[in-house]
Amino acid sequence: MSQLIWKSISKINSREMEKMNQAFERMKMLVGMEVEDEEQLQQQESSYMDDFNRNCTLSTKQRLYGFAICLSAGITCTLLSMLVFFHPVKFGITFSLGNLLALGSTAFLIGPKRQVSMMLDPVRIYATSIYIASIIIALFCAVYVRNKLLTLLAIVLEFGALIWYSASYIPFARAMVSKLMLACFDTEF
Repeated sequence: MSQLIWKSISKINSREMEKMNQAFERMKMLVGMEVEDEEQLQQQESSYMDDFNRNCTLSTKQRLYGFAICLSAGITCTLLSMLVFFHPVKFGITFSLGNLLALGSTAFLIGPKRQVSMMLDPVRIYATSIYIASIIIALFCAVYVRNKLLTLLAIVLEFGALIWYSASYIPFARAMVSKLMLACFDTEF
């Protein structure tokens, strides 16, 4: 019986010692001293992110509710923006907010980490950056500059970037959109 108790105490002590060693290594790093085992520290940091992701998971039902609420709010904002179409500042704010909500809704389905990695995929990195930049430009023109013409131009850019960004997720859609645009704006008779 005493051996069993001794083994359990030694296991507890070894776990506590390992935690103390990890804390000591982190303190060394904060102070600027050299850390002996950097690979182990990197593994601890990655395990921290894995623990964080595991603790922040949602059930399938919660994901679907989050997606539906965010998407319906985004669509509502986009549709409400049509009511204030002749006020470009209000239109720019509500339209951009609707786009941000709709974009964020897909993070509930696939998770924010996967969505960001998909958005930064080499196939769609330019479409993503132009789309996000156009949202920022539209909001900037609507909120700070308050110029109706610039806001309207930014919204047109944002709408085009939305189409191009959305087409990046559909196979051959970009080629189809490009051919359609060439056919519509072909000046040769």
